Amino acid sequence: MLTRALIVVLAILNLGVALWWMLRGEPAPAPPPPTTGVAQLQLLPATASAPTGASIASTPAAALDDVTPAPVPPPAAAPAQAPTAESPAATAVAPAPVAAPPAPAPAVAQAPAPVPAAPAQCVSLGPFTDRAAAQAAQAKAGGTLRGARLREVADAGATRYRVVLPAAASREDAQATVKRIVAAGLSDYYIIANGEETNAIALGQYRNREGAERRMAALSAAGFNARLIASGGDGSAQWWLDATLAPPADASVARQRSGAAQQRSLDCARVR
Repeated sequence: MLTRALIVVLAILNLGVALWWMLRGEPAPAPPPPTTGVAQLQLLPATASAPTGASIASTPAAALDDVTPAPVPPPAAAPAQAPTAESPAATAVAPAPVAAPPAPAPAVAQAPAPVPAAPAQCVSLGPFTDRAAAQAAQAKAGGTLRGARLREVADAGATRYRVVLPAAASREDAQATVKRIVAAGLSDYYIIANGEETNAIALGQYRNREGAERRMAALSAAGFNARLIASGGDGSAQWWLDATLAPPADASVARQRSGAAQQRSLDCARVR
């Protein structure tokens, strides 16, 4: 019962507040802010006595307060000047100077390419009958030769040369040596079957001594001790002078100075 009474009281209070809000008057609008630069009218209180005409005439500024700022006169325009010869308008626009083309850079002198040295030439001069004659020829040649060495050629009249390994004790030993030769990568061999050189191993026959000596060098490098047998000669020995030609001398000049009867081109690797 008490709760219902409280609800009725609250409803009545809310209704009263709503009626008061609707029936209240609109608030008076606030006066607008004073405008700058405009004279303001001031009202005197009603109880004050009205001023006399003379006072109003003598003091008009007392009733009205004019705060309007005085206008600023515009600046006077500068008089127009006629264009002179020195003014930019009268000055003729001169064309821009054309830049001269750059001077060509001086050519850089290039050093001449080095001339490749001519390959060395080697020669063999001879034959001489003995070592003393070969030494005398070397002295006569003088500065035309350099790095000279003497070389003896046995059995100068030989027409062929054979390279042979000494005879083995048996056929089986000779065949074992042949297997070693094959393993070393050598070829051109056979076992002599009869005669004084039975079981010897022939390793080639050559018409010139140089080829036979190259064969012996290959066998020696492989570990075989071969020998050179010349045939068809008289058994006499000759001497040759092997050297490198000193430029600008040539082989004919060196031969004439040394007194040699022959000259032969030679591989320079044999002279070193």
